[in-house]
Amino acid sequence: MILLELISAVLSMITMTTLLLFMFFIIFLASMGKSIGVRRMYVDLLVKVFEYGRQNIETIRKQQYAHLDISDHNTSQKNNPTNSPSIEKEVILKGDTEKAQSNGDAFKMGNSVISRVESLILVPDVDNTRSKDREPNNEDDKYSLEFNLSNCLDYVKSGMEAIIEDEVTSRFEAEELKNWNLLTRTNRHYEFISWRLTIIWVIGFFIRYVVLMPCRVFICFIGVVYCVIGFAIVGIIPQRKLRIQANEYVFKHTFRIICRSLSAVIRFHNEEYKPKKCGFCVANHTTPIDIAILSTDHSYSLIGQRHGGFLGVLQRALARASPHIWFERAEAKDRMAVAKRLKEHVSDPNNPPILIFPEGTCINNTSVMQFKKGSFEVGGVIYPVAIKYDARFGDAFWNSSRYSMMQYLYMMMTSWAIVCDVWYLPSMTRNEHESAIDFANRVKSVIAKQGGLVDLVWDGQLKRMKPKKEWKEKQQEEFSKKLKGE
Repeated sequence: MILLELISAVLSMITMTTLLLFMFFIIFLASMGKSIGVRRMYVDLLVKVFEYGRQNIETIRKQQYAHLDISDHNTSQKNNPTNSPSIEKEVILKGDTEKAQSNGDAFKMGNSVISRVESLILVPDVDNTRSKDREPNNEDDKYSLEFNLSNCLDYVKSGMEAIIEDEVTSRFEAEELKNWNLLTRTNRHYEFISWRLTIIWVIGFFIRYVVLMPCRVFICFIGVVYCVIGFAIVGIIPQRKLRIQANEYVFKHTFRIICRSLSAVIRFHNEEYKPKKCGFCVANHTTPIDIAILSTDHSYSLIGQRHGGFLGVLQRALARASPHIWFERAEAKDRMAVAKRLKEHVSDPNNPPILIFPEGTCINNTSVMQFKKGSFEVGGVIYPVAIKYDARFGDAFWNSSRYSMMQYLYMMMTSWAIVCDVWYLPSMTRNEHESAIDFANRVKSVIAKQGGLVDLVWDGQLKRMKPKKEWKEKQQEEFSKKLKGE
């Protein structure tokens, strides 16, 4: 009995030692930015499994609809025995899931099902002939308004279009998938549609929650500990040049380890356009992980809202070693201070580029929304970067109004993987007579085009607040001008 217990203890010790050595080997490879290709093989295998699941679901759907069609045909023949001409049976091959998801994709990917006028709100067609034929005789007649009920019809039409095809709030919901990715984050219950899919789903559930998740939590913990200790040591280095080099080393290693905890597969394109020292790196924003994704390849100074909790720990650790800019969104006075600090930062050629997400909030990886003009007023070189996530392996979008940071990280660590493409784009500078808003829109359109995203004019802050009063007043003013015949 004692011998068996001894053998069991030795085997347990060997197993734990082997597992720990394997984990530290993964962490070492991650910190060096190396890979032996296991993650890419893992992603390729997942694609084949998803394709098998799609074919299985389609087969079951075809059988269900064919059976339903035959049953309806037999019932109609029984109810109408005298009126039963030979009818050619038509089997519907497309299930309700494909229809709903294709419509959802049309909304989310910008394939509009409504033919709209390009203006934000349609202006009514007003008959201007009367105002052209006669001149106003007095001041009262000049500013008199002639209102007909038909003047409102274009606005009613535009409102109905906005209800049917809402291109704003749909950007703050999870992206629709064409095929099921074997995750339970759907109300379709595909995992019980056939016994084959049930077995695959159970195996996948075991792998994600029992194998991958504990390993990912451990690797993430090591990354956070490395971050806190590493930047604390870097912060006490007296010589600036040596401190900058050490900070770049620790910065990349930290975020490589954190990305490896999410099984991230990142493909960088056009690396000749990688941001240089000083200037601004501007990217679209889907998730806080955007920072980690980009920081695996280059060191940045970060700017953003001051957070508490897990993000707050990382922010305070980063601030010990390099110049980062954290501010309170609610404090209006901070904006002037932030602009001043931005100018001071870009004026020093030794500082790393500032990583900025001008949208100010997370969008669901289908579009790019309005860029704030603040960072485009400072001056300096802009390095655009486009990021596009593959939602088949895990939805990287963070709905901050619905999930806390820890809930979001839990969802990420129980997903299959984080797979994304990053495109570095040629640097851009503001033209001589170009306004900051026009420059921001020009950068936004370049990022949207490269990432295959929809370019929208709406402010992303509509996620949290109602439309500004000025927007309503502007539309009222335009309507008043049309009524006047101007």
